[in-house]
Amino acid sequence: MAFGLKAWLAPPVREKAAQKWSVLSESLRNGGRPPVRSLREEAVKLYREVGTFLQLSDPRAIRARQGLGRVVSRPGTDWAWRPGIMCGPVIPAGIAAPGAGQKLADEIAVWHDCEHRALILRQLQNRDAGDNAPFGLRLEVMAFTGSYLSLSLDLPADILDGLGKSHVIQLETAFRTETPLTVYGRLNLVQGPNTEQVLRELRIPEGATSDYSIGEYDLAYADLSDRPVEKVWLDLIFTSPYMNAVTIRDIALVRYPRAEM
Repeated sequence: MAFGLKAWLAPPVREKAAQKWSVLSESLRNGGRPPVRSLREEAVKLYREVGTFLQLSDPRAIRARQGLGRVVSRPGTDWAWRPGIMCGPVIPAGIAAPGAGQKLADEIAVWHDCEHRALILRQLQNRDAGDNAPFGLRLEVMAFTGSYLSLSLDLPADILDGLGKSHVIQLETAFRTETPLTVYGRLNLVQGPNTEQVLRELRIPEGATSDYSIGEYDLAYADLSDRPVEKVWLDLIFTSPYMNAVTIRDIALVRYPRAEM
């Protein structure tokens, strides 16, 4: 980056940029000419990046990332991650009646085939003393008429470094449900035109009780080739979610080498 982070950290530079956007906003407020499309697209991108910065720089988010050591892990763990949406506040904090594939905070997507979109997904603040993450998610389902409902979460690119059959990926989740519900965690690994899927059931306690559930994905049993894994994402699949609410208090993943037999 030719401009340089050091120059951007100088207050006069940031103030000048903010003033220019302020002038543009004031012009529109006073009935000025609409901006060219490219300028609005630039503003949308800036809005997203500033939102991400605010989320990641929040003191609660920093503590949550530092607290990953509290996640249950094995000796040799070489990668650990908690989604940003569980660490810091996002704007907007929720989406109502989402369409299939719509994302909250550019991080987690809702997938369903409910014609009436009878869903609400929102971020909430965890308040229990035993919570590892400062924020959670609440998925409220009303008169759901679809055949499937899931949340999709892309894993960061650094998990791909050396990833292969010699690894185990461990998923730790904490759920709370209003009525009994079965949830599956499906790990998807992309290699060229092929996507290998590994499914694990995540047991959720009934009623107001909650617990951390551990799911392990031993990649030695996945049908992976010798070529590098190009992308990994996680699906949380909810079965028969009609008239229910699920509070996801934490999602955390770690990677460690599998024990040699």
